[in-house]
Amino acid sequence: MQAAEAPLPDQVSRQLLPWLVAVAFFMQALDTTILNTAVPGIAHALGVGPLSMKAVLASYTLSLAVFIPVSGWMANRFGTRRVFGSAIALFTLGSLLCGLSRNIHWLVAFRVLQGCGGAMMVPVGRLTLVRTFGKAELVRAMSFVAVPGLLGPLFGPIAGGLITGYAHWSVIFFINVPVGLAGLYLVRRYLPDFREARTPPLDLAGLVLFGSGIALLSYVLEVFGEYRLSSAAIAGLLALSFALLAGYGLHSRRTRHPLLNLALFRVRTFRAAVNGGFFTRVSISGIPFLLPLLFQVGLGYTPIQSGLLMMAQAFAAMSLKMIMPRILARFGYRAVLVSNTLMLGVLILLFATIGAATPVWLIVLQVFGFGLFSSIQYTSMNTLVYADVSARAASDASTIASTGQQLSISFAVATASLVTALFVPDRFHTTPGELLHGIHQGLVVLGCATLLSTLVFRALRRDDGSAVSRHGGAAPVTGEGATAR
Repeated sequence: MQAAEAPLPDQVSRQLLPWLVAVAFFMQALDTTILNTAVPGIAHALGVGPLSMKAVLASYTLSLAVFIPVSGWMANRFGTRRVFGSAIALFTLGSLLCGLSRNIHWLVAFRVLQGCGGAMMVPVGRLTLVRTFGKAELVRAMSFVAVPGLLGPLFGPIAGGLITGYAHWSVIFFINVPVGLAGLYLVRRYLPDFREARTPPLDLAGLVLFGSGIALLSYVLEVFGEYRLSSAAIAGLLALSFALLAGYGLHSRRTRHPLLNLALFRVRTFRAAVNGGFFTRVSISGIPFLLPLLFQVGLGYTPIQSGLLMMAQAFAAMSLKMIMPRILARFGYRAVLVSNTLMLGVLILLFATIGAATPVWLIVLQVFGFGLFSSIQYTSMNTLVYADVSARAASDASTIASTGQQLSISFAVATASLVTALFVPDRFHTTPGELLHGIHQGLVVLGCATLLSTLVFRALRRDDGSAVSRHGGAAPVTGEGATAR
C-alpha cells in the first residue's frame, strides 16, 4: 500500500524527540519501582496489611502486559502523536487519582488506569523514534532513551523511601502531574505524527486470547513462591495460561491480520534480539532486586547507603550514551552481544564474592562495571530488533519487543527470588548470614544462566545489523504505509 506524501519531522522536532521519549520512559520506569520502599507507609495510611499492597503493585504490571500488544495497532490507526499524547494523559490522570485515593480498592483501580497509559508510552515512543531517525542514527537515539530505563529502577527505591519518610505518600504520584502536563504540551507541539494509510481491523479474538494468557501468566509470576495458592492451583493456572497463548499461536496463523505478527520471528536478527534479549534479561534484570538485599541485609548498610552504591550503575549507563554507535560500528552486533553477555555473566559471578571484608571502592567498581555492560547490552538488543525489519512491520516489532521485555522483567524478579530462596533454610525465619549465603548462591545461578544465554547470540552472522550499526546516511524509516505529519 502506498502512503500519501507528507513532510518529515523538522530539525527542532528531531532534536527534542529523544528528550521527550526519554522523559516518558523515565516516568514509566520510575513508577514500577518507586512504590517498593513505600509499601509499609502506604499500607499504614490506608489501614491495610502490607501484604494487601501486593495488589497495588501487581495491578500495574498486569495492565502493562495486557495493553502493550494493542498499542501498535492504535499507533497505526490513530497516529503516533495522538496515541502517545493519550498515553501520557492517561498516565498523568491515573497518577493524580492514585494520589487522591483514600482506600486500597480505588488505588488498585487507578493503578490499572496508570498501566493503560504506561503500556502505550514505551512501544509507541520507540516506534516514533524508529520512524523518525534513519537506521544509521537509530543507535544514538536509542542509547539516549535507554538511560532513563536504567535510572528509574535505581532512583525509585531511594525516592520512595525519602518521600514516605519526609512527606505524604501521595507525593509519589503527584510528582508525575507537572511532568505529564509538560509532556503533553511538547507532544502536541513537536512530536511527529506517523500513521498507516489504511489500517486493518483490530484482532479482537487475538486480543482476548493473548491478553488473557499474558495477564494470567503475569499474575502467576506475581504470586509464585507464596502460600496464598496451592501448588495444584499454580500448576492449573500455568497450564491455562499456556493453553491460551498456544491458542493465540494457532489463531495468528489462521487470521489475516493478527494482533502480533509472529511471522517476524522468521527474521534471524529479530529472532535473536527478542529471544536472546528475553533470556538475558531474565538473568540480569533480577540483579537490581538482589543487590539491595545483599547490601542492606547481608552487609548491614542503610537503604540510603545501598542506594548510593547502586548509583554507580546509573553513572556508567550515562557515560556510554555517546560512544555506543562507535562500539557497534567497530565490532558489529554479534561480537558485541556475545562478548558483552559473557562479561555480564562474569560480573554477576563476582557479585557472589562480596562480603563484610569487601572494601567499598571495590563494590562501587563492580557495580559501575555492571552498569557499563548492562547499558551496552540493552541498547544493542533494543536496536537489533529493527535491523532487518521493514518500516511497515516496525509497529509489530516494537509491540512484540516491548511485550517480551515486560515479561522478562517479571520473570527476572520471580527467578531471582526463587533461586535465592532455594538456598535459604527458612525464608521467614532466617539470619542475615543465611540470607547472605542464599543471595550469593542465587547470584551464582543467575551468572551461569547469563553465560548460557550467549548461545542465542552466537546464531548471528558477523555482518548482521550492519544497516543499523554503520553510519551511512540512511533515510528516515518512514517507508511504505507510513506518513509523517
